[in-house]
Amino acid sequence: MSSLHEKILILDFGAQYTQLIARRVREAKVYCEIHPHDVPDDFVRGFGAKGIILSGSHMSAYEESTGKAPQAVFDLGVPVLGICYGMQTMAQQLGGRVEPGKVREFGYAEVRARGHTRLLEGIEDFRTAEGHGMLKVWMSHGDKVTELPSGFRLMASTEACPIAGMADEARRFYGVQFHPEVTHTRQGTKLLHRFVREICGCHGDWNMPDYVSEAIERIREQVGKEEVILGLSGGVDSSVAAALIHRAIGAQLTCVFVDHGLLRLDEAKQVMDTFAKHMQVEVVHVDASEDFLSALRGVSDPEEKRKIIGRRFVEVFQREANKIRNARWLAQGTIYPDVIESAGARSDSRGKKAQTIKSHHNVGGLPETLHLKLLEPLRELFKDEVRELGLALGLPREMVFRHPFPGPGLGVRILGSIERTYIDLLQRADAIFIEELRREGWYEKTAQAFAVFLPVKSVGVMGDGRTYEYVIALRAVQTTDFMTADWAPLPHELLARVSTASSTRCAASTA
Repeated sequence: MSSLHEKILILDFGAQYTQLIARRVREAKVYCEIHPHDVPDDFVRGFGAKGIILSGSHMSAYEESTGKAPQAVFDLGVPVLGICYGMQTMAQQLGGRVEPGKVREFGYAEVRARGHTRLLEGIEDFRTAEGHGMLKVWMSHGDKVTELPSGFRLMASTEACPIAGMADEARRFYGVQFHPEVTHTRQGTKLLHRFVREICGCHGDWNMPDYVSEAIERIREQVGKEEVILGLSGGVDSSVAAALIHRAIGAQLTCVFVDHGLLRLDEAKQVMDTFAKHMQVEVVHVDASEDFLSALRGVSDPEEKRKIIGRRFVEVFQREANKIRNARWLAQGTIYPDVIESAGARSDSRGKKAQTIKSHHNVGGLPETLHLKLLEPLRELFKDEVRELGLALGLPREMVFRHPFPGPGLGVRILGSIERTYIDLLQRADAIFIEELRREGWYEKTAQAFAVFLPVKSVGVMGDGRTYEYVIALRAVQTTDFMTADWAPLPHELLARVSTASSTRCAASTA
């Protein structure tokens, strides 16, 4: 990342919530990056961080083989915040003591703030009858700090964890046993913003409207006069990448839109209308639906379907890319979570890369036989930042805020084997569901909503007759971070309209 921005360094010890730390920091308009905890001291010194955050972990800080923060973290002279394990390794490394707890804390807890440290001053959820300031937080730990390092004082406690927070204000070192990055910790965002903006002194110079000009300049420097090809899926990430690159280099960009026949209803037309007609982007539309459906015939295992779709996509894309003779760059809509989840930024305590979470064709999945240089202009951004960037580039709001759609498309929303009839039914049912959600103002209240085709038939009644039709299941969830989610409490009246419309329109389409 350019040295134009103030930066926070997040060292990852393998916690499931590390991404959320970074997102909360970015929400404070402060740039940050996640790197493995075992980076060398020279890296820490050369990063140019205004502050450092140590993440949680499944490890135990008192074990000899466990992961430790580089010594440079504590010698650099910048503020440091340890979260959960990050607090424990800070305590252990600076001369305190960490031991296994007799009581493990997982879930909701109420923490008493003790003293008036700069980190917690004025931050509380409620006060007890005795006047103690209390925080409603999320705990997830078995070990605990039992002895403070020299120079530290108690900052917070619970009944089960007497040292739930510690602070050395002279060195600006802070540790909290709870997780401020998750939404369950009510004042967590305020705490993290206090750390990066006030304690670290970051001014908040990270925003997408300004990023547009920076990204355009960087793309032009990278690409020069050479040509670029991009696999356009119609999803948010590839669409924003296409708009940004086209803004930078215009006609030097050619998009290849591979229609695998598993898209949402009329999606291919929408993509071509948006990019080819209205934005004048060169888009090669490849209808490969028969090719994909033939390869998927008789396959019912969801992971096998993913692999087949991924392999076939690469084959079709490579065939079309080879027709664009002058292309020297391959552009992808890779975003920061793709990099993290594909083990691009994480390692365990032995320096080994973390297990890959996703199996998709982004992040190094396309073949080296293309002999193209890789252009990933969104690689530093989270999804909410990509959406903000899309709006800044002038993309339609309905495209930018579309719910996430998997790369394999409806292939993984049809349980069991895939038939053309199943695809047609699911496309129509899904379109009806989304249409009703939009009509009733529920689309933007849900983070992801979609229909699923079940390969079973159920007896019902329509009018005076009996029916025997396939079952469509509806799913809708609410989340702010796509790490934890709750089901969406859709009104029964809305579900009734969806059911009625689906029964009528889908039945008519197959008559």
